[in-house]
Amino acid sequence: MARRRIADEPLSRLSVWARRFAFFSLLAALLSVIILRSGFLEIEPALATFGGALLFAALGILLALASFIVIWKDGLRGLGHSVLAIVIGGLLLAYPGYLASKAYTLPAIADITTDPIDPPRFEAIAKLRPRNANPVAYAGLYAAEQQRFAYPDIEPLLLATTPKIAFDAARAVIARHKWRAIDEREPQPATRREGRIELVARTPVMGFRDDVVIRIRPSGEGTRVDIRSASRYGRHDFGTNAARVLALIEEIETTADALAEEKQPRKAPPPPAKTPPGKAQAKR
Repeated sequence: MARRRIADEPLSRLSVWARRFAFFSLLAALLSVIILRSGFLEIEPALATFGGALLFAALGILLALASFIVIWKDGLRGLGHSVLAIVIGGLLLAYPGYLASKAYTLPAIADITTDPIDPPRFEAIAKLRPRNANPVAYAGLYAAEQQRFAYPDIEPLLLATTPKIAFDAARAVIARHKWRAIDEREPQPATRREGRIELVARTPVMGFRDDVVIRIRPSGEGTRVDIRSASRYGRHDFGTNAARVLALIEEIETTADALAEEKQPRKAPPPPAKTPPGKAQAKR
């Protein structure tokens, strides 16, 4: 008896190409992140690679949507390929969409400081910045006004501790984040030399390099800490520098309070009370 063969339903070519575009966009996006974090190439090739990945992700989504119509009309296979392409493409496009919403609501500034009148200066980092990077000089009063309206909580940190404790607290916070310190100068109140720490921080996703300087000065009976965080590239930081400055203020304050408590001399326990002679004999 001859066996009856049932032909499988053909696979939608649109769904296959949608999946290929999605996987290619994912690999290109990962490659761009690796290039940025490793520093093999300049930022322009890495951003161009990431932009190409987003383009292929969008094309993959369009092909997947078109395949839905073909699959429904002709009864073809490939629905799983199309859904996978939409999921991968959607995840890749979600991050730029989030940044676009930030760019719409926040001002186009990339240099945040707690002291716009006398901002901390980049000295050691200024010699390391590439020529095509943003200028190291502060943008001026226009940027300060935009910062004041967008981030009114950014103010100098005033501590009731010594400059040395504030400096040690800043170093501990930097070590906790595993940021790379470029230059450190401990404060010397006797000669009125301010403390300074210049470091390079990285953004969490793409690994962009942002430059940070922390300035420590005596103020009355305490210490004033000023912070400046600036992006090396781009006119818009999407709120990254402001978030970093606010986090540093909170962490340095908490760490400085803990160090100050540790260095306070501990009070000796009171001596045991002496028992009067009459009561001592009565107990016998």
